[in-house]
Amino acid sequence: MTSSGKFAWTWTIREEDLEEYVSMHLAPWPEIMEEHTKAGIRDYSIFQNGAQFFYCFMCDDVESAFAYLAESEACNRWNAITSKMVVGSFDFREAVPIQPMREVFYLK
Repeated sequence: MTSSGKFAWTWTIREEDLEEYVSMHLAPWPEIMEEHTKAGIRDYSIFQNGAQFFYCFMCDDVESAFAYLAESEACNRWNAITSKMVVGSFDFREAVPIQPMREVFYLK
């Protein structure tokens, strides 16, 4: 199968943090948007189903993108807030900060 170049994963957000998590993502900091663009992330979407969130983006070099974001002061400030809301971790300094889902179908 040909890869689409998309990356996706899910996280569960703690019920008590849902409102704040959604609010932050409805009005993200401009510097967060800029840093993700500089990292090479594009066509990034987040979908909500209750407390579960589905994340999908395109990126040519996801390892480099995550390395860039791990060094971003703005992203580290954002993550200091949002990481407390997520069940699990998304520390970009971890070997596998995000466990991508396996792509099993792609219609070009």
